[in-house]
Amino acid sequence: MKNNKIVIYIGILTIGLVLGWLLFGSSPRNNIEHNYTEVSEDGKMWTCSMHPQIMQPEPGDCPICGMDLIPVETNDVGLAADQFKMTNNAIALANIETTILTSSEKSNANGGLKLSGKIIANDNTTAIQAAHFGGRIEKLIFKSEGEYVSNGTLIASIYSPDLVTAQNELIEALDIKNEQPELYKAVRNKLKYWKISEQQIQNLERTKRVVNNFNMYATTNGFIEKMLVEEGNHVKEGASLFKVTNLNTVWAQLDVYEQDVKRLSLNQDIVINLNAYPDEIISAKIDYISPILNNDTRTVTVRATLINPKGKLKPGMLISGLVKLDETIKDETISVPKSAVMWTGKRSIVYVKTSNEEPVFELREVQVGASVGSNFLILSGLNPNDEIVTNGTFTVDAAAQLQGKRSMMNHINANKSNQIKIERLQAPEPFQKQLKKVVDSYLLLKDDLVNDKASSSVVYAKKILVDLNNVDMTLLTSKAAHNQWMSLLNEIKTSANFLSKANDIESQRKHFKPLSSSLTKVVELFGINRTVYSQFCPMADNDKGAFWLSLNEEIRNPYFGDAMLECGSVKQTIE
Repeated sequence: MKNNKIVIYIGILTIGLVLGWLLFGSSPRNNIEHNYTEVSEDGKMWTCSMHPQIMQPEPGDCPICGMDLIPVETNDVGLAADQFKMTNNAIALANIETTILTSSEKSNANGGLKLSGKIIANDNTTAIQAAHFGGRIEKLIFKSEGEYVSNGTLIASIYSPDLVTAQNELIEALDIKNEQPELYKAVRNKLKYWKISEQQIQNLERTKRVVNNFNMYATTNGFIEKMLVEEGNHVKEGASLFKVTNLNTVWAQLDVYEQDVKRLSLNQDIVINLNAYPDEIISAKIDYISPILNNDTRTVTVRATLINPKGKLKPGMLISGLVKLDETIKDETISVPKSAVMWTGKRSIVYVKTSNEEPVFELREVQVGASVGSNFLILSGLNPNDEIVTNGTFTVDAAAQLQGKRSMMNHINANKSNQIKIERLQAPEPFQKQLKKVVDSYLLLKDDLVNDKASSSVVYAKKILVDLNNVDMTLLTSKAAHNQWMSLLNEIKTSANFLSKANDIESQRKHFKPLSSSLTKVVELFGINRTVYSQFCPMADNDKGAFWLSLNEEIRNPYFGDAMLECGSVKQTIE
């Protein structure tokens, strides 16, 4: 009886399950398939906020850093590759403002041309105190910079063998003065030539006692700007003891950008403001414009002479100058608010609104010139009538990054065709083999950083130095190749030396970046008869990014190790 009931219950349960599957089982599957089809048709994409180059058609984790992917909100229909669109709601919430550019006019109405610089000593009032005779400095009266020296002041006591000999000659000539007056006169003039005073000579003639240490007196006035000797030094006749400068007048030295040099002329009025005395204004005239351009700063030096009777103006003080321009000068120089420019190391970028009807933007790299008030002069990259973002630039940049477009942090992978290709220099095979050993040691060092092995990384850094010493640079017969190798060799040695002395993994990774940069140039220039991959992590070095070399395309990040092992991408294949 009990067995029959169990069989009946099992049968009822089975029938219920079958009916439930028939009624409801197929419906969810159809719904799931339908929803998936809708997502695919909508073209919904998902990206990583830290690695916007990652684009997937479904949610998940970033394959580089493991963060959750977020939906991409974009509408690329009809847009160029580097353009992106924002919603009007986002524009309003972020208070994004734009400005249409026009050609600038630099005139008196704009307040003139502002320059910056510092106070320096007037070279025309600078002098060198020389040694009147050779010998050993037994005592220095003035020993530190900044002390004031007056003409005729005792400055040193010097033992001079030549003076001892000359004194003996004078004593002997004095005994035969009447018989040989010309000899006596010649010996006496010899001492005067060495700046020995008349009183000192008369004392010698009276006492006939030779003085071993002779006093030396100043022949110039001014503050000691630089000491050139110390007690105990041996000096030759005419040697420099110290440099003095008279600060009754000083120079205001300022820098002017090359595009503004045409606005300046000699005897032009300039107003000087000092950081040390912000309430004081000094009026002067430009009396010197350098004929030489500084290639590093792209500036030309201009000077004005300032009267300094009370010594308030001290060399090294920071100053600013305002040059009043006599006429309005029109040109095509573009001026933009400083809030529009974003700085990313050597790059300067501005966001341009490309459509009048819709909020469509694109990144534009620009070359920045002088700072004029609250604006920057733009030397290249923008044109009159361009509409640029002047407020909310970081919000626009974030939108570009989330949509996988070129942005402040995402510029290297935007266009591989923009990469600079270095022309291969001629290097013989023996040199390449020696260079390959350096690279092999570097790759072992890289692997240890990937595996967070600080102790053995030091060993391979030292091995790099040994391998570098075994590279025979005489194998490079080309002067260009030799010069390039000497320059890069010094960079590699410096980085490897620092790395070999670093005890913690973070310091090692810090020095690994310049080491990788220099070694990458070497491999590009000379080759090692082996394929090497140049790889890049945008998050290394506090999001500044860093390269490294690898034999494999697979990413193994030496800057983060296990923390972000696969963060990065291949940027170049070096054959």
